[in-house]
Amino acid sequence: MKESNNILIRTDIKPGDLGYIMYRHGILYNKEYNYGLSFETYVGSGLYEFSQNYDPALDRIWFCESDNNIIGSILLMHRANKTAQLRYFYLEPEWRGIGLGNKLMNLLIDFAHKCGYNSIYLWTTHELNSAHKLYKKFGFKLTEEKFSNDFGKSLIEQRHDLILENEIKNN
Repeated sequence: MKESNNILIRTDIKPGDLGYIMYRHGILYNKEYNYGLSFETYVGSGLYEFSQNYDPALDRIWFCESDNNIIGSILLMHRANKTAQLRYFYLEPEWRGIGLGNKLMNLLIDFAHKCGYNSIYLWTTHELNSAHKLYKKFGFKLTEEKFSNDFGKSLIEQRHDLILENEIKNN
């Protein structure tokens, strides 16, 4: 089993990083869930939007590395009304189950609090059972579902929302 203490987590964005995240999403989601090319281009479009609107005071991407290889990522992107979106969370299969997902979620939520966001939302699909368990553990709640064929197959897209303590304190 891999060990999480040999992993570097960085937030600086280097040339090739965003393209690599797009590439790995395309490969992994095709292999594990049979998503088509349209999913990879969807990820690329979102990463382009992130890069065009990137504000280091409001946005962050965490890259996990082992031996100078990216093994996972998670991204927080600012949206309107003190809301942020969690996107592009993935871990290479051999690095799952060692607590790295929990660590990334804690980093993301801590950063969201520091930024003063009132809520975080994410979109995922009904098939990602392990991700659903992790999101639920951190307090995300299913708030919306819609049928979709956008990723090359029929599925249910799901929105999950997390209300942060910032909003409760501000009221």
